[in-house]
Amino acid sequence: MTTNRREPTILRGISSRAWEHPADRGALVALRELRGFDVVLRKLSSMFTEREMRLVFLGSSIRVDRHQYTRVHNAYLSVASVLDVADPPDLYVTRNPDLGGLTIGIDQPVVSITSGSVQQLDDEELRFLLAHELGHAQSGHALYRTMLAWVLRLTAGLSWLPVGAVGLRLILAALYEWQRKSELSADRAGALAVQNPAVGTRMLARIAGGGDLSEIDVAAFLEQAKDFETGGDLRESFIKLLLLEQRSHDFPVERAAALNRWVEEGDYLDVLAGNYPTRVEDQSVSLSDEAKAAARHYRDAFNASGDPLAAFARKLRSKVSSNSGSDSATAQE
Repeated sequence: MTTNRREPTILRGISSRAWEHPADRGALVALRELRGFDVVLRKLSSMFTEREMRLVFLGSSIRVDRHQYTRVHNAYLSVASVLDVADPPDLYVTRNPDLGGLTIGIDQPVVSITSGSVQQLDDEELRFLLAHELGHAQSGHALYRTMLAWVLRLTAGLSWLPVGAVGLRLILAALYEWQRKSELSADRAGALAVQNPAVGTRMLARIAGGGDLSEIDVAAFLEQAKDFETGGDLRESFIKLLLLEQRSHDFPVERAAALNRWVEEGDYLDVLAGNYPTRVEDQSVSLSDEAKAAARHYRDAFNASGDPLAAFARKLRSKVSSNSGSDSATAQE
């Protein structure tokens, strides 16, 4: 399947920070400050894990190049060019009827997409998926996911203590929260590479509905996201929290809504207009600024959320503030 399209804007020198979600970016900047640990992890991974993974792909998947899966190869080179990635990771197609992809490895990442994606996605959707995975590679998500997994394994020794079990669950929750936000970052990379945000929504609708869009209304799909966020009562809000606690990806409707909000807020168009951070500026990034940006995101998301639990918490906060103000005025009298 092919579609007519204009030539995309090449984003020269673009830093991965341009597409990273504030919560993802804050965590990445903090982890990058742990100098030394990442070096050790890279060395250990390159000696064993990465070699094993490369052999698995070489032995069981199809390596994409100009001779094999030419359509996929051309799409991959296209999105790499738009995101200004001179040397994209090796790409493989793996036998799997589902839609999706995978980026693994540290020093030499490997990108893999499923055969189902090749068969079911049109050209724009295929580029979105490839750019999503390339976004993961450029952000270094594989390195820091591995680092956090190691920290988690070290902490697991405390799980036999009551306090250790609670602490381990909190670490798990934080790890999965970061992973979910890293997926939102990669969705943004996909949108910037394709330069048609509707493609991302369409792709996520395919994932939710099993691939076939013939009877899917994308606008109704986005409305479904609003119902998911604002519908139900406090009980359903708690259930949603439990459902998300150990998910590495947000639900597809949530990802579509998050991508749509990012576009509507103007950041997407700013990047296409050339207003984006560059790789040469990455060394001067302030950890405190990124932490503040992450905190600001969560605060703004809480204040804007239509979730019943968030609405109840805002109402409670307002009541407490009002009572505190009244008590203070009474004391002054």
